[in-house]
Amino acid sequence: MAKFASVTATASALTLLVTMLLGTQGFAQTAPPEQTPAAQAPAAQQPTTPTPATQAPAAQQPDTGQEPSDEISSSARRKKPHDYKNWNFNVGAGANLDSGSTRTWVRGGGPVGAAGVARNANKYLGLRADVIFADLPLRDSTEELAQATGARNYAYAVTLNPIINLPVTKLYSGYFIFGGGFYHRSGSLSDSTAVPGSPCNAFWSWWGACVNSNAFIPLSGNFVNSSLNQWGYDVGGGVARKMPSGVEIYAEYRLMHGTASNITTDFRPITIGFRW
Repeated sequence: MAKFASVTATASALTLLVTMLLGTQGFAQTAPPEQTPAAQAPAAQQPTTPTPATQAPAAQQPDTGQEPSDEISSSARRKKPHDYKNWNFNVGAGANLDSGSTRTWVRGGGPVGAAGVARNANKYLGLRADVIFADLPLRDSTEELAQATGARNYAYAVTLNPIINLPVTKLYSGYFIFGGGFYHRSGSLSDSTAVPGSPCNAFWSWWGACVNSNAFIPLSGNFVNSSLNQWGYDVGGGVARKMPSGVEIYAEYRLMHGTASNITTDFRPITIGFRW
């Protein structure tokens, strides 16, 4: 019995030892499965990897954002201001020089006033309209021929001219004008002792008193007053200097000529004024 008990104890010890060994081996074999979630952790984090793909639209936003900027830039190009004014205005004053056949009866130096407006097609070409007043004082010899103690004589002109602008520098420019217009000349003689029905002379013809009768002064006393409508042309040019305010100071010279029924009106206004 003692031997059986010893054998039994030995067998029990061996069984316990085998059991412990098997238990350790089983624990070692089951440990990797427990670590499998840790190894599979990257797979669990895979939903976060598409983040760059979800951010792709954000990366493409500059492409969509360029369309408005392109539209804005093209609109800015379309609305780019041009380097000239659509409209120009001018006003000036000065004196006139006698010219043509008018020089025989009119002395120079009469005052002149002018105002105009121009519509520019570009920086070089435009169309300008002017209203010009010119005082045309009669010579003393003319008043003696008219047997008058005094006289008043003046002309209005309304012209429409193409204008050619010549920008030289940022401060200085020039221009040329030419075209046609309507002229109206009026005058009156003071205390004329001319006898109605007297023969016409060169002055009375220029004055317009002998338009209907080339031989004699009209019997009506209206011959002391003159009123003539004429069509004519003008040509001229000027120079301008731009001031810091943007307003230009200009000086202009023009040759004016009107005619009707072989009666002419000629004068050469010289004006200085402002353009803006």
